[in-house]
Amino acid sequence: MKNLIQINNLPIRYKLISHFLIISIIPIICLGLLINWTVERIVEEQVNKDTLQLISKVDEALEFYLNNMQRVTYFISYNESMQDFFHNDSQQTGQNKTNEYEIQRYLRNFTTLLPEVAGVLVVNSSGEYVSNELYAPSTKDLTEESWYKEAVENKGIFKIIGQPKDRHISSLVNYKNDEVVSAVRAVIDPISQEVVGVILIDLKVRTVAETLVDVRLGKTGYLTVVDEQNRPIYQPKDPLVDTIPNEWLEGKKSGAFSKEVDSQKLQFIYQKSPYSNWTIIGVFPTEETIYEISEIQFYLVVFVFIILLFGIPLSYFLANSISKPIGQLMKFMRKAEGGELGVRYIEKRDDEIGMLGRSFNKMLKQINELLRLTERHERQKREAEFRSLQANINPHFLYNTLDTIQWMARKQKATDIAEVVESLAKLFRIGLSKGRDIITLDKEIEHIESYLRIQKTRYGEKLQYQIEVDENSSSLYVLKFILQPLIENAIYHGIKERRGPGQITLSAYEKNGKLVLVLQDNGVGMSESRLQEIRAALKDAVRRTENQGESNSKNGYGILNVQARIVLAFGEQYGITIESTEKVGTTIEMLLPILDEDIGWEEEWKLNA
Repeated sequence: MKNLIQINNLPIRYKLISHFLIISIIPIICLGLLINWTVERIVEEQVNKDTLQLISKVDEALEFYLNNMQRVTYFISYNESMQDFFHNDSQQTGQNKTNEYEIQRYLRNFTTLLPEVAGVLVVNSSGEYVSNELYAPSTKDLTEESWYKEAVENKGIFKIIGQPKDRHISSLVNYKNDEVVSAVRAVIDPISQEVVGVILIDLKVRTVAETLVDVRLGKTGYLTVVDEQNRPIYQPKDPLVDTIPNEWLEGKKSGAFSKEVDSQKLQFIYQKSPYSNWTIIGVFPTEETIYEISEIQFYLVVFVFIILLFGIPLSYFLANSISKPIGQLMKFMRKAEGGELGVRYIEKRDDEIGMLGRSFNKMLKQINELLRLTERHERQKREAEFRSLQANINPHFLYNTLDTIQWMARKQKATDIAEVVESLAKLFRIGLSKGRDIITLDKEIEHIESYLRIQKTRYGEKLQYQIEVDENSSSLYVLKFILQPLIENAIYHGIKERRGPGQITLSAYEKNGKLVLVLQDNGVGMSESRLQEIRAALKDAVRRTENQGESNSKNGYGILNVQARIVLAFGEQYGITIESTEKVGTTIEMLLPILDEDIGWEEEWKLNA
């Protein structure tokens, strides 16, 4: 708050300069930030999109090779010689054994036509095998191999089991385990639905490498392939990261993330192949994508600098052109403030400052006229006060006279006459209230009790009343004469028209930080149409009370006058609400603010508002 006050004390020239700079600099900075954020997002999205497209192309190439391997397994399983081999009984090997040489030659055709195939091995359910490039120890039962069991579990579905591990098979070409990827498929007898054998095919990792080796992401980025267990199928030499933990991939099929590895921030984009369950991962340094963004940021900074270079002098010129005539007008105002009401602003301008100067001249002229009027009004006011003093002599004289009559009635033991006169005297005393418009609630209640005692004398047992005031509310301040008109209405329009005795109940209490006065009677009530007329009149009470002819209509001058006084004093959120049922009675609720001290009701109301 203190800083805001200090800013308000600055000369308008500096405020204008700051304003011009702010409205020119902040939009440019915001625009630069927006462009920078947009470019970063677009470049990042485009890099991710391009990398995913590249990964998809590589995935299609790998799927092509794997599909070829799957087709090879189908060709082998449908071959007649291979069918004989699969159904060969080990006890009849001398009669039914297929010519091994012909099968090997048949299998060799696949390695010749498909250079990506490193070798093919076929095993029947008896553990006998035949191959073109692979061989196993004669003492080893291949049906006990893990890859054979995996094929059997898949029941004829082609499965890629990854790079060989702990298998008892060797290659004539001496391929190492990390140089091939194995796939298996069990051959199912169509009649018995039993596994009659398994086909094992090795794919050269070199084929995968040839697909990926020429793919570059930026300057140093690359693609790598891992299997389901996150073991590398292919990885280039000198990779940016040796191993990619499985938790980095989060078990998702595709995505992108950043990690800091060896003090270098790397971007990873990956996609899992639904066919092979291999994951192809793109790895590249984040800074390689930031270079182009940095260039754009440089041009933005230069642009902002140029705006500042020309904006500051222009802001100073514009601020001075506006503040200078305002300063001149301030000098004339200070002279007028010092009492020189004859000064005039003479510069001819058609803008707002010129209009302000002409208004200043007109104001000084009106001030001179108002000073003369004020002097005349002061004289008239003093005369009115003198007349008001004379007018107040009569109520005081009547009050004193009533007090004398009461004393004389009590002396003559005319108690009933004394009580009536005393009540009437209290009415006058509270009515005078030393000229105040606001009194405590207990004084207002005392005024009402005096009025009701007088009416009780007139109506006798027909009028019964009860007053209930909360102790905490009795000391609160209210407007004078707000209850008597309402009680008068309740008597003359409710109780009087009723057959038999009537009851009036007045209660006062605090609710939700407001003072509530409730007046109830069991008189004749009013019809719904009459109730709606009264409610409409209450909403427009201020205007109706100003129009004396309209306020004296059947809508009730007393209640409208009370409503108008409350609204004018405290606002439209306070006032009277009315409920009534014909032949049942009427309830009036009055809502007032809490006024704790008689410091002048206007000041108290401003404090509570």
